Parts: sequence; structure tokens; C-alpha cells
Amino acid sequence: MPSARLIELYAHGLGVIDDARIEFGPGFNVLTGETGAGKTLMLGALMLCLGEDVAARHGARNDLRAAALFSDLSGHELVLAREATSSGRLRSSVNASPSSAEALRALGRSLVVIHGQHDSLRLRSRSEVRSLLDASAGISTEELEEARSHLRAAHEELASLGGSDAEREREIDFLDFQLRELDEARISSPTELADALAELERLSSLRDGQAALQGVVESLDDGPASALGQLAGAVAAIPGDAVYESARVAMRDALARAREALSDLAGLCDPDLVDQARFYKIENRVGVLSTLARKYGTLDEALASRERFAARRDELRGAAIRRDELSSLIEGLKQREAAECARLLGARRAAARALESALAAQLPRVALAGASLRVTVDGVDGGDVDLLFRAGVGQAEGSVSGVASGGELSRVLLAIALETVGDDAVAVFDEVDAGLGGQVAQQIGECLAELGTRQQVLAVTHLATVAARAQHHFVVEKSVLEGRTSTVVREVTGEARVGEIARMLAGDSDAAESRALATRLLETSL
Repeated sequence: MPSARLIELYAHGLGVIDDARIEFGPGFNVLTGETGAGKTLMLGALMLCLGEDVAARHGARNDLRAAALFSDLSGHELVLAREATSSGRLRSSVNASPSSAEALRALGRSLVVIHGQHDSLRLRSRSEVRSLLDASAGISTEELEEARSHLRAAHEELASLGGSDAEREREIDFLDFQLRELDEARISSPTELADALAELERLSSLRDGQAALQGVVESLDDGPASALGQLAGAVAAIPGDAVYESARVAMRDALARAREALSDLAGLCDPDLVDQARFYKIENRVGVLSTLARKYGTLDEALASRERFAARRDELRGAAIRRDELSSLIEGLKQREAAECARLLGARRAAARALESALAAQLPRVALAGASLRVTVDGVDGGDVDLLFRAGVGQAEGSVSGVASGGELSRVLLAIALETVGDDAVAVFDEVDAGLGGQVAQQIGECLAELGTRQQVLAVTHLATVAARAQHHFVVEKSVLEGRTSTVVREVTGEARVGEIARMLAGDSDAAESRALATRLLETSL
């Protein structure tokens, strides 16, 4: 989201805040109010919307709700929200759709930069310092990232080709064994096993039934004492009178059909019908096919596996050529990576010197005249970047996030923001002027106003000289209603703003002298 802008911030059930809503303007916005009124709570609401876990710190209630509406120059809007559930957990949403705190944090990194006493979202890690350095000099890492991506892909492909030559040969030998087994089986079709089992069952039934069938044929044979011989004699004994003709014809037909059936049965008794050699051949075939079916699941899968084995063997046999190609490619990519690392290392070291010089000029403006900042760049590509801070002569030097106090860190971040051209995020400063006054405070106000010409700035301040520089001024006030303390937020303009500046100057918003001084301060701050 380019040129992000915070349009509106809403909070409910956060500490003393019952219900508060702020509609921010472009440029420099300030929040003021008496100590304990709830200024920091409003920033806490913003932190919640950005996915941070600060609810307990800010006294969130069971009816907590917080929402932040952002927009860009194109008019696209984005609403980040958190809400307490009945179980006390926080539910996250983006544009009213369920989301997660991690998603809010990811979006928040491009929307808002918090420069707070304790809640800075920048300089928490060296990767963030590196990003800041690269942004300050317009350093792009796309070439290095692309080279490393191609290098990883080439190494992965090389590993997929079977590893070493010995490993590849072992895999080829195993594939050859599997292919020989399948080729020697000569599976004719996926149904060959079922067909062979059916034929084996038929031959087994025929063979096992021939012995019993022979006795049946002998008992029915046409001999005088056989069943058919006796039936033939009985038919012949039927009287020849016309009255018996119908019965006699039926009996003769039955005798004829019985003799035909007997002839069929006699044929089935032929030992040549069961070829023992064929029987044993089919039996052996069933054994081979059953073994393959058990190994691969089905004959269909065995046939499919053969195709895969053959393709993999061809791939491995062609791997030697591809390995040579990949080795050459990897060598070229390593050279490209090394060259790009050297370029980035040089560019980052040059950027570090330029940033150090620029920040040295800004430090006095942000009340850090005796302090120093040093940018260290290390690593093969200059990616190990740290920002070292020394509060004054004789003070210990260390990573700025570790040795700078809350106020010092806020002012360091203000100095950095003044030198980071093109930062489209909303810049939020929480009491960056803590412990300051006089001319130094006026300088801080000038710096914040200057930054507000490039991006939207939100600042919490106790100093009138800072507040007078803002384009939009919001006051956070406590009120007591029916024995309950709550906080309200209102924008002040005109005489109301004069009164607030007067209160900040002298603690009295109605005194003529303090109002006159406030009016002059506002006029000279334009």
C-alpha cells in the first residue's frame, strides 16, 4: 500500500478509554493531554490493530475493541481490528474477515513505523537495520536473490539425478532387476491372472470328475443288463396297438436322447481332454502372476510400474550428461553470486559511510549532539549490518536497540526517518521529546513538521513548542461521569487549540498571558 495514511483510530474498553475515535489528517498530527489522560492508550489501541500483544499492559477489558482504518493515495482502504472474545482471547480481522495476529503484523510492517519509548517496530533485528541501510541508498538485492534461487534449484536437480555415480549405478542395477522380472513374466493384460485362474478351475473340475463319470457311463451303457439296455427292452415290449402309439413314440424319443447324452458323457471321459502338461503350465503361470500381483497390488499396477521403472532408468542413464551441464551451470552461478556479493558488500559499505555522515548532521537537531552512530557492515555480501550507538564521550558503544534509552531511541529513529527518503509508512512517535525543553524541543518540532511534509506523522507530546508545529491537534482528556473515570478525545482548532497550548505552556488555559504566548507560538510555527 503506497503512501499509507491512518484515517481513523477507534478504541473501546482499553484502560480508562470507554469509547474514543480519532480521525487523523495528512501531515503532522499530535496528541496532547495531561499525564495519565490516556494518550499512550490510544497508541496501545493502534499497536493492537497492528497485531502486537499489548492488551495486558494497557489494561484491556473484556469488552475490548480496537480498529484502525488506513488508506492510500488511490483511495484503497484497509481496516485492521482486534476484539476480545467471551473467553478473553483476542480475535483479529482484516476488512471484517477473520484473520490472525501474524497477518496483522505482516501488514503493519508496511503501514506503520512505531518510534516509541518501548514499542519500536524498527531496529529490533539486524535484518531491519539492513533493510533500512539498503533503502537509504536504493540498494537492490534482486540479482543476488535470483542467482541464489537458481543455484538452489540447480543443486536440487543435481541431487534428484541419483546423487553420486556409485549411487546412480546402484539404482540403475535395481531398476534393471525389476524390469527383467516384469519382462520375463510377459504379462499379456491386466486380467490375465483372473483368466488363468478360471481356466485352471475348469481343468481341475474336469480332471477330478472323470473317474466318477466313467462308472456312470458303464452303468448306462447299451448292454442287455445296463440301464439303457433295460429301457430299450421295455420300449420294445410296449404293445403295437394304436392306443399306445403316443406313449411308445415318447419313450423312443427319450431313449434316443439318453443315448445321445451317454455319448457326450463318454466323450468327457477321454483322458486326452485334460492335457497334464497344459494343466501344470497354467498352474505355474498362476503362481508367477500371483507373486507379481501381491508385490505390486494388481497386474495393472505392475504394468504401470514397468513404465515408471523404464522412464527412471532412462533418466538416470542420461544423468551423466545432465550432471555435466548442471556442474557447469552451478559454477557459473557461483561466480555470479560471488560477483553480486562483492558488489553488494561495496555498495553497503559506501551506503554505511554516507548514512553515518547524514545521521551525524541530524543528531544535534534531535537533541543528541554528543552522541554518535556508526553503521557496521560485515558478511560475504554485507548482509550483517548493525547500527552502533554511543550516547556521549566515554560512554559504552553497542547496538542502538540495546544501549539507547527509550527517549534516545525515539530521537535516533527520528534522525533516521529524516534521512530515509521515500518511506511511505505512517511514522508514529511516542514522547520523542521526553525530558527536553527550550530550543532543543523547538528543533524536535521542526524535525517532525519536516517529516510530515513527506509522510503522515503521529506524535504524542507534552511540549507546546512541538504541538504548535502540528497541522492537526488532538487532546486526550479525562472526565468523571457518575463516579466513573473515562477518557475522551477531541480535535482542537482555533481558540480551543490556543487554550490547550496555553495549558501546556503554563498549566492554565484561561490566563491572558499564557493565551497570548500560545497565540504567538502558533503564529510563529506556521
